Amino acid sequence: MRLLTVDDIDELTLGATLLGTGGGGDPYIARLMARQAIEDHGPVTVIDAAELAPDNRVLTVAVIGAPTVILEKVPSGAEFVGAVMSLANFLGEKPAAIMPIEVGGMNTLIPLAVAAELDLPVIDADSMRRAFPQLEMTVFTLAGVPAGPMSMADEKGNVVVFSTTTNQVSEKLARGTAIMLGLANAISCYPVTAGQIVEHGILGSMTYCTELGKRLAAVQRGETGAYDEFLSFANGRKYFSGKIVDLDRRTTDGFAKGTVTIEHFGDPDRTMRVEIQNEFLIAFDGDRPVITSPDLICLLDHENAQPITTEALAYGQRVDVIGLPCAPEWHREGFLDIVGPRAFGYDVDYVSLGGGRQ
Repeated sequence: MRLLTVDDIDELTLGATLLGTGGGGDPYIARLMARQAIEDHGPVTVIDAAELAPDNRVLTVAVIGAPTVILEKVPSGAEFVGAVMSLANFLGEKPAAIMPIEVGGMNTLIPLAVAAELDLPVIDADSMRRAFPQLEMTVFTLAGVPAGPMSMADEKGNVVVFSTTTNQVSEKLARGTAIMLGLANAISCYPVTAGQIVEHGILGSMTYCTELGKRLAAVQRGETGAYDEFLSFANGRKYFSGKIVDLDRRTTDGFAKGTVTIEHFGDPDRTMRVEIQNEFLIAFDGDRPVITSPDLICLLDHENAQPITTEALAYGQRVDVIGLPCAPEWHREGFLDIVGPRAFGYDVDYVSLGGGRQ
């Protein structure tokens, strides 16, 4: 058990921005929400799931929609507490704790704001240790843990609670509901027990996120050896450095989709193409895929090592493309069916990180 204060928010936010792999919503907005909630209600207690009784109910909370919409339609904040309490009332159980469904982007920080307001602890775990665009893309799905019942709420007070037969159906219903509610909504799903988190979740995600942010902050301060230390801690590597020369980005089917093309600094004839669906999904060096989902593709500003979100991409930006391995908990039977390249419609085999040129 530890207390998370406003002094911890900046490093956690930086790590969350990186693990968002371009998606997960603008962490800056969620950072403000978390800071305000902690200032108003006091520090948030972060605990391990094993500290609770195995049958204690844990509820998640997140924003669902398209990052490009969330950037313009700032959440009010009340919808997140509303989604959690609506699901709790539906279940007839008071939650013992809150957990982020994904440690990546603003969905790392929103649970802190909700936990502070409800005076509940936050579990140091999640189901992705990165951001993914679709609801079924969790290690809980691999374990057969249902996403429903779930609740969704908008900033106007509209609330929807529904049960589903599969996690894939959960995604379709949630996405359709999000489109109708404005593509920047609160969701509470995967109402798990503490025992299910211990058995099936990705433990220590919040701590990992903070440690990652701490090391990336050292890079940004220009500390000697910090870049190598950051890559060593994350077991990552730099795959490409260049300038964005083409950008196709659109919001369709409830997602921010597109392609960004980067021209290599040292060889203008060499380009990297990164495919986007809310997050960066596949990186092609020329025609060869070199980083593929579920491993992480992170674009850092070449000058200051700031992670760049998909909605902040711009022509002419100078970027480094970093590849990080996904959490080891993903490497279970069937994971490529859930989060591999073909799960997103790309006829590409999964490429285990390694090789490639800078």
